[in-house]
Order: sequence, then structure tokens, then C-alpha cells
Amino acid sequence: MNWVWSNLDRVGELMLVHLALSVPAIILSFVVSVPIGWLAHRYRWSRGVLLSLCALLYAIPSLALLIALPVVTGQRTTSPVNLVVALTLYGIAVIVRTAADAFDAVERDVLQSATAVGYSASGRFWGVELPLAGPVLLSGLRVVIVSTVSLATIGAVIGVQSLGSLFTDGLQRGIQAEIIAGIVATIVLAVALDWLVVAIGRMAMPWTRPGTASARPASPTVAERADAA
Repeated sequence: MNWVWSNLDRVGELMLVHLALSVPAIILSFVVSVPIGWLAHRYRWSRGVLLSLCALLYAIPSLALLIALPVVTGQRTTSPVNLVVALTLYGIAVIVRTAADAFDAVERDVLQSATAVGYSASGRFWGVELPLAGPVLLSGLRVVIVSTVSLATIGAVIGVQSLGSLFTDGLQRGIQAEIIAGIVATIVLAVALDWLVVAIGRMAMPWTRPGTASARPASPTVAERADAA
């Protein structure tokens, strides 16, 4: 414990660095995965190909990917850019299938009602499909958060500073407290991001809050509008 108290500033600094590596990858993987998942849902003939290709990304060994990426990105091996790209690819592999399932879960009758009352294709997506798919997408995003924060530690092996640096440094110097501090800090960071995303999700999708009478968003009341028409 003496090591932990003496190095709290270093642990805090590495947590911020780790956060700066993880958050862009989480956001990018989500932004890329939602359209791919929608395509897999909308065009059934492409579903098997898209989901299989994305799933294969997760089969690539992380260290091998980090070593190979500089050839593609043009960055040096120790550049954080390579780690962010790798984490984004792994995030896509995790969430694409969830995104496809999320859009599959939206009731077809609701979509038909939205079309009947005059929603355009883009309007139906933003006003009906995406909000109703939101809870399932949120569950997939939470998985990506945990996996990304965990995988980001591997960057320390190629010289990218992160909480993983506490693992490698602690192992080399034989300081067990440093290794444990890295593990605890990684878990704390993952849990904190998860709670933050859940809180944002509840604000953005108030119909998902426990005890809410309605299980759907208030804005796209397409069924009522269809009845009125």
C-alpha cells in the first residue's frame, strides 16, 4: 500500500491517458457499427457476410494487429493512433451483431405505421427505428466499453503509455502493489464509464427508466397517428 499512496499522481495521470485512448475508440466503434448493423438488418442477403467479416476482426491477435497497423496508418509503432484504430476494430467486431439484432427487434407494424403516416426513410430511421433500438444498442455499447478499457492495457507492450504500463513496470520491477493498482484502476475506469453511459442513456431514453409507464419513446407515436389517419 505504501507504493500506491506514494504514486497516486502517476496512477491518476495514467488513468487520464487510458481514458483518452479508450473514449475515441468507443465512440468510433459505435458510430461505425450502427450503420453496418442497420444494413445487415435492412438487406438480409448481406447479413451473413457483414456479420462474419466483423466477427473475424476479433479473431486477429491484438499484439499482431498493433505491430501490423503502422504499415496501414503510416504512424510509428509506438503511436497511440495505432492503438485507437485497433480498439475501434475490436469494438466494431463486438457491437455490429448487437446493432443488427437491435433493429430486428423493432416491431414491423410500428415501421409500417410510420411509413403510412408519412415518415420518409431517413425520418423513420431517426424518429422511430433508432429510438426503439436504443435500449439494445445501449447494452451492446456497455459491452464495448468494458472490452475496450480492458484491451487498451495491451498498448503498454509496444510502448504506448496506459494503465497497462503499471502491469509491465510492476512485473519488471517485481512490485506486486503496482500490478494490483493497475488492475483496480482499470476496473474503476470501466465501471465509471459504464455508469456514465447508463445515466446518459436514461436521460436520452426516458421511457427505459424503471417504473416508467410506457415502454416506448413519447415522440414517435406513430401508431396513434396511423389510427387518426
